Amino acid sequence: MPVFPALWPGLARLALLSTCLAAGGCVLDGASVRDAAKSAGFGPKEVAAPDFVAQSRRGGGDFLPVGESAPPRETRAKSAAGVKALEADLDASRQRNEVKGRDAAKVGGAVKPPAPPKVPPAE
Repeated sequence: MPVFPALWPGLARLALLSTCLAAGGCVLDGASVRDAAKSAGFGPKEVAAPDFVAQSRRGGGDFLPVGESAPPRETRAKSAAGVKALEADLDASRQRNEVKGRDAAKVGGAVKPPAPPKVPPAE
């Protein structure tokens, strides 16, 4: 007969918890358990990508190895004249938007807010 019978359930839970933690520490990332479950037929089934998805993907989508340069880009940078033309176009667009904003502010200032609704008194 145990000396402290009230402590035995707690000790049993502690032993179970420490056993689970010790066994869980052996599994570093769970890959071996996942692979074993997958080979046993558990887990999700591999599904092939639909044709339109497979056709839209570019080949060689892997990451570049360390120390290897990226392939040269197909598009070239804008020339100085192209950059100036783009800046002029953006400035013109900004000015048009500012004029539209000032016009909208004038119209919005002239409109009176609606009167608050009349609520009948509570009975």
